[in-house]
Amino acid sequence: MKTFSSLILIALMAASGAILLGRPRALAAAYRVTGSSASQASESALEDQIVAKEREGLDALKAGNVELFGKLTADDALLLDAHGPASKAQVLQNVAGFTLTDYSMEGMKFIPLSGDSGLISYKISEKGNSHGKEFTAQAYISSIWARRAGNWVCLFSQETAAR
Repeated sequence: MKTFSSLILIALMAASGAILLGRPRALAAAYRVTGSSASQASESALEDQIVAKEREGLDALKAGNVELFGKLTADDALLLDAHGPASKAQVLQNVAGFTLTDYSMEGMKFIPLSGDSGLISYKISEKGNSHGKEFTAQAYISSIWARRAGNWVCLFSQETAAR
């Protein structure tokens, strides 16, 4: 529980820091008017890298490659869904019986948290097989990605079923 509280606190502090720096997407338009084109290019490149890593994780689930999915998830990651918080080990155990057959992402939002981290949020429509049962679902996903020792890893992800 202490680890869970610490991770939530860190995520909230990081998000608050981004808001205080005036960098959320809603305020980014005003920043871009006066910001340098180098800053814009850097933020865009960061977003592209993080979105690509999120897609790589989903593609790993589509291919049934649990090992790659695990490499893209930080050892101390916190993942939340309708069942509550889960560790990396718990999630890897659960996805062993899970395969995506198709997915699409829409409404992508991005907030840079630092030069080596960012938060993405989007709606996913997915089809697949979970422990022998076919499913279709839509959900809202938020993920925090960071570059650690030169590798991109997901630190936090929350999935909320869409209605």
